Amino acid sequence: MGHLATVTPEGRPHVVPCCFVVRGDWIFSAVDTKPKTTLELRRLENIDAHPHVTLLVDHYDDDWDDLWWVRVDGTARVWEAGADRARALEALASKYRQYRESAPPGPVIAVEITKWRWWPSSVTTQPNRRV
Repeated sequence: MGHLATVTPEGRPHVVPCCFVVRGDWIFSAVDTKPKTTLELRRLENIDAHPHVTLLVDHYDDDWDDLWWVRVDGTARVWEAGADRARALEALASKYRQYRESAPPGPVIAVEITKWRWWPSSVTTQPNRRV
């Protein structure tokens, strides 16, 4: 799971957990059926106002030699329909069984990656989990 950071129209930070998949220079996340009051989420409004976003994925362990994080900055857009959205949903379904069983009904957030940053707690530790 990652944490998607966006900026509200008023300029305030907004961070939410999200499921995601990386394909080449893109990250995809979808508005799915997990309990929500609406499919018109604040993050979508935020992207419309300020498309620059950050996704943070980290791993904690009591053995601090195994700590790591990856941060990806990029420019987001929202895909409501079309072939690009369909391909993004296929990529998400390849990673998440729940999406294979029930495709997300909402838009896809597509982030074009502009910068990767990462930190392993030791030089021998690498974030080797699929991001």
